[in-house]
Amino acid sequence: MTAPVLSIANANLSLDGNAGRVDILHDISLDVAMGETLGLIGPSGSGKSSLLMLMGGLEQASSGKIMALGQDLTTMNEDQLALFRRDNMGVVFQSFHLIPTMTALENVATPLELAGAKDAFDRAEAELKAVGLSDRLDHYPSQMSGGEQQRVALARASAPRPKLLLADEPTGNLDETNGKAIVELLFDLRDRHGATLIMVTHSNELANRCDRIIRLRGGRIDTPVAKAAE
Repeated sequence: MTAPVLSIANANLSLDGNAGRVDILHDISLDVAMGETLGLIGPSGSGKSSLLMLMGGLEQASSGKIMALGQDLTTMNEDQLALFRRDNMGVVFQSFHLIPTMTALENVATPLELAGAKDAFDRAEAELKAVGLSDRLDHYPSQMSGGEQQRVALARASAPRPKLLLADEPTGNLDETNGKAIVELLFDLRDRHGATLIMVTHSNELANRCDRIIRLRGGRIDTPVAKAAE
């Protein structure tokens, strides 16, 4: 049997806030198969985004174990986690996180250059063309619409050809038309690169396109896990 691409065992997450220690995730155990598309759903404050952050090594679990591609993320320091993400993960957020002083092409190519890719600009151009931005290569974020900026963010996430693609409400800041277009591109990128896709969403329609749905409530995985209601 193929080992899971991502395995979480008894993970807990607690963070310090103004009111003291806050328990966010409780005893999370979950395996994700290679090539699977997983939807994370639940009410606001249920811990969806926090769980995605643990999966990407953007937050460290307070206890428990998180294995990704055979590597234990809970034993890595910040520099090691950053290198692991660079080489293995693509992350797309609700906010685009583009560098405002760089063109679309530079935003996508720069992470590739930092990773030592000699064909960084060629790959960046190919990814931007794949998301329909062949005429926006030299445009800055301020010269593009929200939908176009999210396309750049998608191209940047997919250009390294990651094994894991993580998306946190990727359509949250977009209108319905642009949101649907981004969803189609996200699934297309998954298919083209054979990535495992894990996505946080409030949309039952979008969640039902995933192979499996995990519903969170109060920082715990709800059972049974099933397709969302239409």
